[in-house]
Amino acid sequence: MARRKGIRFIYDAAIFILLEIAALAMLKNSGVMQDLWISKGIHAMYASVWGSLDDIRYYFSLKSKNDRLAQENFRLTQELRRYKAAAEADSAAAFTMSDTAGTYRYMPAAIARMTANGQHNYIIIDKGYEDGVKEKSGIITGQGAIGIIDAVGKHYSYALSFKNSGISISARIGREGAVGPLRWDGHSDNGAILSEIPHHITLTPGDTIFTSGYSTIFPPDIPLGTLGTARVVNGATYEIKIRLLEDFSTLRYVTLVNHTGREELEQLEDGR
Repeated sequence: MARRKGIRFIYDAAIFILLEIAALAMLKNSGVMQDLWISKGIHAMYASVWGSLDDIRYYFSLKSKNDRLAQENFRLTQELRRYKAAAEADSAAAFTMSDTAGTYRYMPAAIARMTANGQHNYIIIDKGYEDGVKEKSGIITGQGAIGIIDAVGKHYSYALSFKNSGISISARIGREGAVGPLRWDGHSDNGAILSEIPHHITLTPGDTIFTSGYSTIFPPDIPLGTLGTARVVNGATYEIKIRLLEDFSTLRYVTLVNHTGREELEQLEDGR
């Protein structure tokens, strides 16, 4: 019964459409004004359809445009890094057109996969050892330290996200202030905790914190977040809430950074 009703409905709909087409044809042939009115309607429909198709084409072209913008942004940022390294060395010879600035080597990359809902979040990037990626390289943006490379494959690398309970970053209040470990607060999208700051230090809510440069993973002076409220722990140090600058939910393009003298520094630290 249901099948017969369905067939009947399709049959009635087909007859209705044919009658509508016939009526439009008769109306179109009945006069100039009607012809003009119908032509305008058809053209409006075409314009709407082609406009929608253009919107679709534009949407799918955004990825390639974003890729080009990311590459250009990396190139400009790299030039700034090299100029800064040259200025600090007080020598124009320090400025070279390469992927190295100062004691760090930089490489653009894109995020292929990322988790954000657990305590042990990770990131997979689209570069591997064939691209020159090494373990313990840092992942950064212009306003954040994003993670640390933990394992390297041929074309992809696995990294521990900063939003991982096992990671902390050496951070400094301002560019010349006190230094302490920064870690994710464990639950919020943009929250972190800066600890081990001596309680005699004067704190100003809203001040920016930066990477300290006291590690072989992240270069100094990358802005990370802003100071929030603080509390004294064990009567000796501050534990400060930090609002991160980077929005992890929108991340796609990042920069890998590798300290060119890491092995030598680690050997000295190990007393070899």
